[in-house]
Amino acid sequence: MAAGLSNALKTARHRLPSAAVRNYSIPVQQPAWGPATCGASGLDSSSGRAAPLSKSNNNTPPVIHSFTQQTRFQSFTQIRKMSSSNSRRLNIDNINPHVRAAKYAVRGELAVKSEEFRAALLRGTSDIPFSQVISANIGNPQQLDQKPITFFRQVLSLLENPLLLEKEDVLVNHLGYKTDVIERAKWFLKNVGSVGAYSASNGAPAIRQHIAEFLERRDGFPANWQDIYLSAGASSGVNTLLHIICADEKSGILVPIPQYPLYTASLSILNATCVPYLLDESKNWGTDINTIKESYQKAKDAGVDTRAIVIINPGNPTGASLSEEDIRAVLEFARQERLVVLADEVYQTNVFIGEFISFKRVLRQLQKENPDGKYDCVELASLHSVSKGMVGECGHRGGYFELVNFDPEVQAEIYKFVSIMLCAPVIGQCLVELMVNPPKAGEPSYELYQKEYRGIYEGMKERANALHKAFEQMEGVECGAPQGAMYLFPTINLPPKAAEAAAKEGRTPDEFYCMKLLEATGVCVVPGSGFGQKEGSLHFRTTFLAPGTEWVGNIVKFHKEFMDQYR
Repeated sequence: MAAGLSNALKTARHRLPSAAVRNYSIPVQQPAWGPATCGASGLDSSSGRAAPLSKSNNNTPPVIHSFTQQTRFQSFTQIRKMSSSNSRRLNIDNINPHVRAAKYAVRGELAVKSEEFRAALLRGTSDIPFSQVISANIGNPQQLDQKPITFFRQVLSLLENPLLLEKEDVLVNHLGYKTDVIERAKWFLKNVGSVGAYSASNGAPAIRQHIAEFLERRDGFPANWQDIYLSAGASSGVNTLLHIICADEKSGILVPIPQYPLYTASLSILNATCVPYLLDESKNWGTDINTIKESYQKAKDAGVDTRAIVIINPGNPTGASLSEEDIRAVLEFARQERLVVLADEVYQTNVFIGEFISFKRVLRQLQKENPDGKYDCVELASLHSVSKGMVGECGHRGGYFELVNFDPEVQAEIYKFVSIMLCAPVIGQCLVELMVNPPKAGEPSYELYQKEYRGIYEGMKERANALHKAFEQMEGVECGAPQGAMYLFPTINLPPKAAEAAAKEGRTPDEFYCMKLLEATGVCVVPGSGFGQKEGSLHFRTTFLAPGTEWVGNIVKFHKEFMDQYR
């Protein structure tokens, strides 16, 4: 049966139920990108680090190796020796090798060490040269003191404890609840039910209907609630879609570089092929359709069946928003090559320069302009989440994806896949509804909601500009103006001696720099190699979510001392 399914997939390209996939890697024109590469294989077993771009001795294409792995500590080596010799069934050598090969730098060695520092500070350790840890490595707003939206949390509190609704007078007269909070909670309890019960596997129908209405308001085109799937954050949606799309050992996905490492890590676990395409830093990290076409063609020449293209808009880690012209070019290319478009749009409200334009809106406009059906088979999956923007509710794990122009039989397989996990967290589903259907003008909670929402947005923009201004003062640091999302991704030009010192520790120069920054200041950022970067360039990604400015000054001071030490 599995073999028959695999053969059917090869002949019916757009019917994409998942099958087992093997790892496969593709060549990229040199110089393609630096120490971070986009494959899922290539670990040097003797060192645990990724081997360089290499050619095999047979007729297989050159191999692109995985993201660099941090040097293992002696304690880890000791643990590995112990685990290999004890009586346990599992050890590091016999678990799933694709999990071992996956890299996720956002929560990698630097993040682990930052938490060790945090724990030491809580214990009162006095020999650490800073008083707090700033987790600028991850877009986790409420960890960095972003306050939750009052309306959202009040509604959720009533859903978690409906008995509170028996004392409406106390809620309104003594606890500051507005009447529209109470009405919304009652609507959820009537139309969704208890948040402690499973919902439909693709999400509560009433919530999906409200998401469809939001999409219609946003884009000006109809949306079908039956094409919407609620998920445990956008990451869960990405996982679902990649499982469906990647069907055999040569299934390829075009991924932007730099990119959010969720994509390369997921493809590594699926043992599928990452087809990297470089964003253009000289043009504010815009997409270059010619670069995309070149990457696609090289993969095709290597025998890779490239099935989809990932677009992160606004970008992570770059923050860049795509123009309508760029979106049209991507959709036209997807039409020509029959590519599924995965539009990661979780930062759509975090835009400082330009405007957010959804892929759905542009695709529907193209369909309207071409009534001959030219674009009716362009498959689009767009994703959104409560984790980012002014909502910032990462821990509640709420998100959704909308499917456009998908084959009904494929959608049935997607439903089956999400059913295996039963359903997304129902409290997270409710939060999605609140995000897409907030208080309206004239309603009791509207004024406070607007004040909180605008306050978070303006504060984020102000901190982004302050951080950018600090980077402009730093020797050898180049950074474009903040465009959106939650991050800056500056280029760092380090002295040769710094690169030599990094090599002695078995690190790339950007990893070395970021580790020294953490050890000196408590500020945790992510080296550019964790996201992918052009060969010969170095970057790091930092959020601008942390409150205050002292930590920014500490970065400036550290950078000067670092440059002086290694010049």
